Amino acid sequence: MQIYKVGGAVRDRLLGREVTENDWVVVGATAEQMVELGYRPVGADFPVFLHPKTKDEYALARTERKSGLGYGGFTFFASPDVTLEQDLIRRDLTINAMAEDENGKLYDPYGGQRDLEARLLRHVSPAFSEDPLRVLRVARFAARYAPLGFSVAVETMQLMRQLSESGELSALTPERSWKEISRALMEPRPDVFIEVLRNCGALKALFPEVDALFGVPQPPAHHPEIDTGRHVLSVLRQCAVHDQPLNVRWASLLHDVGKGLTAPDQWPRHIAHEQRGIKLIKAINTRCKAPKDCQELALLVGEYHTHGHRALELKPSTLLELLQRFDVYRRPQRFAEFIAACEMDARGRDGFEQRDYPQADYLRRVMQAACAVSVQPLLAQGFKGPQLGEALQRERLQAISQFKKTYQAHSD
Repeated sequence: MQIYKVGGAVRDRLLGREVTENDWVVVGATAEQMVELGYRPVGADFPVFLHPKTKDEYALARTERKSGLGYGGFTFFASPDVTLEQDLIRRDLTINAMAEDENGKLYDPYGGQRDLEARLLRHVSPAFSEDPLRVLRVARFAARYAPLGFSVAVETMQLMRQLSESGELSALTPERSWKEISRALMEPRPDVFIEVLRNCGALKALFPEVDALFGVPQPPAHHPEIDTGRHVLSVLRQCAVHDQPLNVRWASLLHDVGKGLTAPDQWPRHIAHEQRGIKLIKAINTRCKAPKDCQELALLVGEYHTHGHRALELKPSTLLELLQRFDVYRRPQRFAEFIAACEMDARGRDGFEQRDYPQADYLRRVMQAACAVSVQPLLAQGFKGPQLGEALQRERLQAISQFKKTYQAHSD
């Protein structure tokens, strides 16, 4: 029995990055031997075990054979006869197909170290094209390592293009796809994830509504970058720069999809794109099975982001309706995330990255003014039932109106 550290831990150590978890492959052992040594079996499809003390994952060396469509369409074979090289060749990228023994000796049969130095994401073998999930994985690694200068090898991009055109991406389950998508959106360059998917044709297969935004112009006065798709990439970039959470990044990706439905003879204006985008965002949310908080914020940002940009011009009654729509009295955090998405949208324009966004502070203070209204004095006055609700609305409207007057007086 020989045990090797494999995959990400080896790759990140060679890159000088922090190693957050270790994976191991065991050569020359059987499942029965692992159990006898105290390892706990956890693999449903192939033999994977948890170390009795560290809880690290130890997998028996295995080979695999394509037997059906999609990520799960494989038959695995594990035996003491499977070599380390046979196990490593089934991995996706050369930089993930390296191993170390207990003495720290590096095993690199497929040139992973060379590709690390060349900053290339290259597939290990032609078997890469048997697993459509690898298109998403490579795009995610591109998003992670773009700050280090990594790019996808030309021949790997060609295989990804073939996979995208084959229709196999449709065989991916929403759960597996979402796992990769959500991780990729949280990488340092989520915009690169979308760019790589677009370059290999996968964006059109997975997010046709987002793919349709490229080549759609916007008014240059408001959007110096003009192209709507480029704008979305810039907004995602700002999300990463400002360390936004996943639901803000998801909403930012989808906020302008309604512009893809504007008739070309209406370009570069996109009147009512917010309302047109709602059905598209609902469809994407359902198709991807995004978590509830991501779904809700994406819909709200899609419908109301222009309200955010025009916040200083909105009437007190419109501001009150906006707060009601977000249920700010029970869910203030969601409104804070909406404000963040609006700010990322504003900054995701050429030349506006460092520009102040006073609407953010203004909206926060509007919310504070409305939330500061207490129901107790109204109860003391004898209000109850529907009358209490109406009185509370009047008081909140008055509080917003007073704040707006004070704000404008100071601004003047």
